[in-house]
Amino acid sequence: MEKISEINQIYMPLVFFCLRDILKSELICEDDSVKSTAAAEEISELLLHFLSSLEVQKQKKASKLLQDIQTLEDDIKEAERRYSSNVSLVRSHGAIERRVQSSPLDEHCTTSGVLLVPSANTDRLMSNIRQLEDAYFFMRSQINLSSSAASTRSEKIILKDRDRCSENQNENQFMSTKGKSSDQLEVFFEGLCKFARYSKFETCGTIRSGDLLNSASVVCSLSFDPDEEHIAAAGISKKIKIFDFNAFMNESVGVHYPLVEMVNKSKLSCVCWNSYIKNYLASTDYDGVVQIWDAGTGQGFSQYTEHQKRAWSVDFSPSDPTKFVSGSDDCTVKLWSINEKRSLGTIWSPANVCCVQFSSYSNHLLAFGSADYKVYCYDLRYVKTPWCTLAGHEKAVSYVKFMDSETIVSASTDNSLKLWNLNKTNSSGLSPGACSLTYKGHTNQKNFVGLSVLDGYIACGSETNEVYSYYKSLPMPMTSYKFGSVDPISGNEYFDDNGQFVSSVCWRKKSNMLVAANSTGNMKLLKLV
Repeated sequence: MEKISEINQIYMPLVFFCLRDILKSELICEDDSVKSTAAAEEISELLLHFLSSLEVQKQKKASKLLQDIQTLEDDIKEAERRYSSNVSLVRSHGAIERRVQSSPLDEHCTTSGVLLVPSANTDRLMSNIRQLEDAYFFMRSQINLSSSAASTRSEKIILKDRDRCSENQNENQFMSTKGKSSDQLEVFFEGLCKFARYSKFETCGTIRSGDLLNSASVVCSLSFDPDEEHIAAAGISKKIKIFDFNAFMNESVGVHYPLVEMVNKSKLSCVCWNSYIKNYLASTDYDGVVQIWDAGTGQGFSQYTEHQKRAWSVDFSPSDPTKFVSGSDDCTVKLWSINEKRSLGTIWSPANVCCVQFSSYSNHLLAFGSADYKVYCYDLRYVKTPWCTLAGHEKAVSYVKFMDSETIVSASTDNSLKLWNLNKTNSSGLSPGACSLTYKGHTNQKNFVGLSVLDGYIACGSETNEVYSYYKSLPMPMTSYKFGSVDPISGNEYFDDNGQFVSSVCWRKKSNMLVAANSTGNMKLLKLV
């Protein structure tokens, strides 16, 4: 018994510990099982949520894809209808008519707006298919927005207090423009047609105005006289040079000498020819001086010195030849009269003013671009606050141009141009929805490279020493032209950028040609072909 007792004393604790471990093991397994079941339920719920969400997203995409396909099918039917109607009309006359009367540049569009794409251009279209797709569906979204909009902000409402004669004229012009733009599909077809029509810039003439041994030859500004027989070029050489337009055609001349040369005290930033007084030009310079010149005598006769810093831009009023406006680094826009020594009024900007332009479609509207990345539009009768503020650029706005009574084009050192719809602006705060299109392709990060518009065509320079051309309804370039560098010894042209850039561009309306200048003072007469 004593031995049994001793055995019990020795082994019972061991048995007890073994049983405890076994029981503990069973409890742990049971707990792990519970946890595993909960985890499995959580995973199943998560998986179900993921699959359901993915299904919803795909259904939305499928629904959107079906809508897009339906839209495409509808537009294909419309295009076929227009095309077949046009072909029938053309065949009835026994010839293929490819020219419309609305624009001299419009040689491959038909009278019904139907695109007749030359087979040679299909590769160009297909290489830009993604951008064309984005532009097409953006156009389609604008149609939907337009149809659901309760009202638009027309030019008649913008400046309702203008004189009756001017109001009637502008209202008729506005209504005509509205009629043209109401069919957005036709507008897109037109843009596609014009994109397919032109493939390159052709050189028609050259003027080498710069001093081959002088690096200060950047042409900052170009401007035609009212008859477009002469062109003024101004830049950091401190000179305004007036050239006969026909001089471009004389390729036998090594260096072209101007008809008139006017010397300024400071580097020039802008020159603008008066639209009515043939010999009058206005200029701005790095000292902030605004000056009026007489190209007939070659002399400056009026100086305006209220700007406290560099003045970047000047523009004559298209409705009153005695009025002009200037913008400066001193954050002001000043309105002037040839007959007054002091400014008629001042508009204060939140930041440096880089460019300013009057509207050709209103007696009272002007726009200016600012270093705070915005475009400001003002009714000159109410200059305390902007009529609208256009925000969307990511850097300073270097140029603004009125495309027509409804739209403005702006350029920025963010490598882009933007098209703004004035009908989608509001007078209180920003107008983020007013940007209709963004154009990209050229390079512009630090220099003024020029901007000019004509009949829906947009031209700008590039820091790759190229000229770029866009059409207003498509976001990618139609074509570009590269300047060659000029050897300072031989005067010959070779293609090596060496930091050069295109610094100014200006359309010539009479011939639909473009004059472009680069940072060496080299000027080219170009034509879209």
